[in-house]
Parts: sequence; structure tokens; C-alpha cells
Amino acid sequence: MILESMELVHYRNYEALEISFDPGTNIFYGDNAQGKTNVLEAVYVCCTTKSHRASRDREMIQFDQDESHIKLQVRKDNVPYRIDMHLKKNKTKGIAINGIPIHKASELFGIANVVFFSPEDLNIIKNGPAERRRFIDLELCQVNKLYVHALVNYNKIVVQRNKLLKDLYVHPEYEPTLDVWDEQLVAYGIQVMGYRRQFIGQLNDIIGEIHGNLTGKKETLTLYYEPNVDEATFAAALKKGREQDRKQKTTLTGPHRDDMSFSINGIDIRRYGSQGQQRSAALSLKLSEIELVKRLIHDYPILLLDDVLSELDSSRQNHLLNSIQHIQTMITCTGLDEFVGHRFPLDRIFKVIEGTVHKEN
Repeated sequence: MILESMELVHYRNYEALEISFDPGTNIFYGDNAQGKTNVLEAVYVCCTTKSHRASRDREMIQFDQDESHIKLQVRKDNVPYRIDMHLKKNKTKGIAINGIPIHKASELFGIANVVFFSPEDLNIIKNGPAERRRFIDLELCQVNKLYVHALVNYNKIVVQRNKLLKDLYVHPEYEPTLDVWDEQLVAYGIQVMGYRRQFIGQLNDIIGEIHGNLTGKKETLTLYYEPNVDEATFAAALKKGREQDRKQKTTLTGPHRDDMSFSINGIDIRRYGSQGQQRSAALSLKLSEIELVKRLIHDYPILLLDDVLSELDSSRQNHLLNSIQHIQTMITCTGLDEFVGHRFPLDRIFKVIEGTVHKEN
């Protein structure tokens, strides 16, 4: 899987950009706030429909424009694909694959698998459960279309059920309709939990060896799925908690409140681990994500590293760089010095200055 080129129009601080990538390592360097991260974000958005930092499409469109356009050329199994994405301020984004419009995001997933690694990811363990759920959802949606279907339907039902809970204050006679929503919530929720449990189990098959190599075999890292409710008791728990749901006007039970924990040598590092242990575990998690994608699709994903090296000490930098030399990678950084000492191959170098990208080799 190779990302060959990208074009941007009216995207963030880019009026227009055309860029060709090397199949190996692509370095984007320059001062802060010049547009380096915007390049990586555009790749990620075009492959997943989601931004790692923006909640709305309008945030990615130039201030004085109504639309933004991203075009990617991807080659997978030696077959070329063109992904076109139109972001619109006041309408749903438009997506086309090889010139043919698609109507469901699931039709896009899997054409180009990407793994994004930013400094914020190093805090995934100590931050709130929403970030850990987001990690699970973003990766699973890329590799499992059945999960996409279950998750989308589950989230829609949560929204509808919450709306009904608010309406009950004025229309208590609507309460019997909760049974209809609860039945669907349980059906899709059980599917979501099953796929999440399987995913974390698959990561566990990989992460132990990766983390052992990172820590010199001194630590054993294990992931644990922490569902908000067990599949077998979901329906009963939902019914038992209905009165509390009515009081708070929101659904308090279900996989939208799931979590995941990290244990090193039997100790929960979310609560008791050092910052160094938490960062090593986060790095191991990302490297495991890459390996799991390879096992599932029999190809490596495209790796996007956004200024991560500056947040890692030299040993973790070495481990990361040694682990990704066989993967197409886009790396942002403020300078090239951090790569010289590692003798890391700089296949293509770009300098980014105020929304312009200059190829240097």
C-alpha cells in the first residue's frame, strides 16, 4: 500500500498544493505553525473521513471559502485508486472513489489504512476513557466493516433514546416506546462489545513481545477490555437503570461508556505507573496497531508521525525509528538534526514555510 500523491485546495492554510510522496520516508520540517501537521491531517481525513483534531469539517476549510478539496492517489496491491473528498461548510462532505460517488463511509474504509501517531497519543493511558474508546473505534472502523455498521447504528440509537428521555419530561406517555429502543440498543451494543473484545485480544497477542523488546524484557504489558456492562446482563441492566436514565435524561449503560486498562507486571499503570511507563506503553500500543493491521490486511499501513520524536527520549526514538524503516512514513519535525544521529534514511525531504511545501531532494 503506497500513497503516491496528494492535492489540496483551500485546505487549512494551503491555497493549493500538489505533492508526490516517496514509498519510503517523507520528512516535513520547518518552524511551528507553518502547516506541517495540516499535510498529515489531510491524508488522515481523506482515508478515514475523520480528523484527529477537528470536530467539524468547516474547521478545515479556509476562512474565506465555502469548500475544500483533497485528492489522494493510492496504489494498493498494484491497483491505483483515486480518492476525492469535498469538505463543505454547510453540507455533508462528498466522497468519490475513482470518480464514482459513495454514500457510506464504510465504502472508503480499507482502501488506504493509516496509523496516526501524535504527542497527544502518548497520554492515551492517563487521559479519560473517551480517548481510549476513540482509539479502538478509529482502528476497528478501518479494518472491520461489520464493526462500522454496528457502531453507527448503536450510536444513532443512543442519540434517539437520549432525545426520548428528554421528551419524557413533557410527554410521559411516550415511555413504552423506550422498550423498542432498548431492544435495538442491546442488539447492536452486544455486537460492538464483541468486536472490541476480539480487537483487544488481538492486540494482546502482539503487544507483549513489542513492549518486552522496548524495555529489555523487564516489563510485561497486558491490555484489558473494561466493558461498562456485560453482554449477558446488558438488557437487564438497561431496564434496572431506566429510572436513573430518566432523571439524568441520558443513557448511562452501554458500550458508549466502555474503557480499556493497561497493566505492567500486574500493576495498573493508569493509576500507579510512572510517566515513563505510560509513554512506553503508548508507544508499544501504536507499534502493535501497525503490526495488527499488517496481519489483518496482509500489508503495512501508511504511518503518520506528527512531531512525536521531540516528545521521546533517545532510547524510545531509536526503538520507534528502527521499527518503521520498512513502512511508508510521513514525519513532521522542526529540524533534521534528530535524524542524523540515528542514520535514519531521509528518502524525501520537504521544507514547509507558511503554507508552501518545497521539495529539497
